[in-house]
Amino acid sequence: MHTRRTTRRFRTVACLLAAAALLVSGCSSGSTSSTASSAAEEKGAAPTALPRSTPAALMSYYEQKPSWRDCGVPGFQCATVKAPLDYDAPSAGDVRLALARKKATGPGKRLGSLLVNPGGPGGSAVGYLQAYAGIGYPAEVRARYDMVAVDPRGVARSEPVECLDGPGMDAYTRTDVTPDDARETDALVAAYRKFAEGCGADAPKLLRHVSTVEAARDMDIVRAVLGDKKLNYVGASYGTFLGATYAGLFPSRTGRLVLDGAMDPSLSARQLNLEQTAGFETAFTAFAKDCGRRDDCPLGGRGTGPEQAGKNLKALFADLDARPIPTGDADGRRLTESLATIGVIAAMYDEGAWQRLREALTAAKRNDGAGLLALADSYYERDADGGYANLMFANAAVNCLDLPAAFDSPDEVRAALPDFEEASPVFGEGFAWMALNCAYWPVRATGEPQRIEAKGAAPIVVVGTTRDPATPYRWAEALADQLSSARLLTHEGDGHTAYGRGSDCIDSTINAYLLRGTPPADGKRCS
Repeated sequence: MHTRRTTRRFRTVACLLAAAALLVSGCSSGSTSSTASSAAEEKGAAPTALPRSTPAALMSYYEQKPSWRDCGVPGFQCATVKAPLDYDAPSAGDVRLALARKKATGPGKRLGSLLVNPGGPGGSAVGYLQAYAGIGYPAEVRARYDMVAVDPRGVARSEPVECLDGPGMDAYTRTDVTPDDARETDALVAAYRKFAEGCGADAPKLLRHVSTVEAARDMDIVRAVLGDKKLNYVGASYGTFLGATYAGLFPSRTGRLVLDGAMDPSLSARQLNLEQTAGFETAFTAFAKDCGRRDDCPLGGRGTGPEQAGKNLKALFADLDARPIPTGDADGRRLTESLATIGVIAAMYDEGAWQRLREALTAAKRNDGAGLLALADSYYERDADGGYANLMFANAAVNCLDLPAAFDSPDEVRAALPDFEEASPVFGEGFAWMALNCAYWPVRATGEPQRIEAKGAAPIVVVGTTRDPATPYRWAEALADQLSSARLLTHEGDGHTAYGRGSDCIDSTINAYLLRGTPPADGKRCS
């Protein structure tokens, strides 16, 4: 859902959907959107590679000379470059893109720039570079590459989209996403409308031009101004969709690409949400099995199976729906069912968070919601002063432009509930209703599901984790099957993404590719 990573075992809280299933997924409006997305999925149209030569109207962007300056973060430099707001009308105005880099430290021959993106959509690549990648990536990689990040248009430092203020977001995040009656359904729809209207009022022009295709074209401008003939890139979660899109548009300029926690670009918004729902159920089952081996398991104690643990968690959610509990929050917020659900989901991204989740659930059963609220706040990127980063706003803006809406009305959600609840008895109902938000978006979707083949691209390493909650393993298999030069690398384990999460096999394989250009054998598996 977004981009949270620690320097020891980082995780991406951002994938198209983790927040996508939560805040977006699909988008646009119009009664034919579901049919259109299904038709596009059946056609499996592939993006057309752009001409190798740069159009004259774009030359001024490609020939920019960035003025690097101190970032205020030791060892890093920052700059700003421009991209056209509308690639079809380059004279219509510009978008300012924020860049950051940490130059190669040596020894060894410099290999150029390595762009990184942590996902989202909406995760700050600049923040990720400065907090983790520029200091936490393997030393041998940082020695040979200039580590570089660009915040995509509409994200963080690159003309960020804003939708609600802090109190408005507090109200939005506690809105009941499992409505029991018409009144609660109306309240949820009103919340989605208010969120969308806020985004539209803040950035009416930019909101039409924050698609993944446009962000990928921006990356080619960045590649050029950095002086690189080809793009070398590590993208996680949604960043895999961004990287694959780049490869589809610019196969001849594709260098060493690592797509970790891969997405399947051929799926409609509804199918993406449904399969991600199943992914979170898989992750919860793994958590529940681990919990059931412990005497202090808050979901039933030692010997409790995953099915019963899920029923016990649902019972806790139902209690919170009826009676939110105190949290000790300075702003007086109580723990609602919706906030508790997000807190649990946040912990599914990394098995290293399971102990914290057990402690938070234990406390919640004792009428103390502070632990689950803290997990939810970290997911939403809410700070101690009650302000929110623009992650959730950008997440919706990109997702709602990239794909037609998953659902157009509450009636469509109700009709799909059996499928979602079958995919996840624990999370299915909430995920289905969360997928309604793009139905009220002020801008129609410009993208559609499509197969990306990137014929002519250099080998691309696609990485999938077998029990990844946010980007199910099947998506990595699907993307690897689509990309003509893909090599599938499998991590047999838990959590979201694989690189830098403790598998020497995964790390050494990716390092060999980045440093020596040696891709793994297709189908290699690591534990």
